[in-house]
Amino acid sequence: MNKLIQFVMENFTLSFLVLGLVVSGIALLRKPRPWSKAIVVEALFAWYLFFSIGCSFFYNFIMHSFFGEIAASFIGWSQSPFQFEVGTASLGYAVVGFLAFRGSLGMRAAAVVGPAMFLLGAAGGHIYQMVTAHNFAPGNAGVIFYTDILLPLLGIVLLAMQCRCQKAAQTETAL
Repeated sequence: MNKLIQFVMENFTLSFLVLGLVVSGIALLRKPRPWSKAIVVEALFAWYLFFSIGCSFFYNFIMHSFFGEIAASFIGWSQSPFQFEVGTASLGYAVVGFLAFRGSLGMRAAAVVGPAMFLLGAAGGHIYQMVTAHNFAPGNAGVIFYTDILLPLLGIVLLAMQCRCQKAAQTETAL
């Protein structure tokens, strides 16, 4: 059980993604069928924003701001005052993610684009560290690295799908 808890906490980006998918499924099961594409996209996107952006970045804020030594060693770095800066940036992304959970399309775009740039930049930094410093610590080259790429791509896909659903609804209303 200790190993499972450690895995979940060390790979929090994956854990929150899976939790968001589970909650999305539960939310959909509570809706009458048949489900339209718009209903499915809304459930997936809302809970992605809540868990993969809001909760995940809030967890990152806590770890980098209050447990910087642990966070740094997991990534393969030394503790630095920069940890707090990463933490407060993460807090900002978390707040936007929580606001976007039930927010407008514009708010949701902001909640995807900002963190996507951060995560893709982090992935680039991880690659640089792997190549130049041979840093293959779990927090640099493990699940975190892959979710630094997967989560922005998933967010962009969900945002695009919601845009299409809203345009289709507007077109149907206009007819």
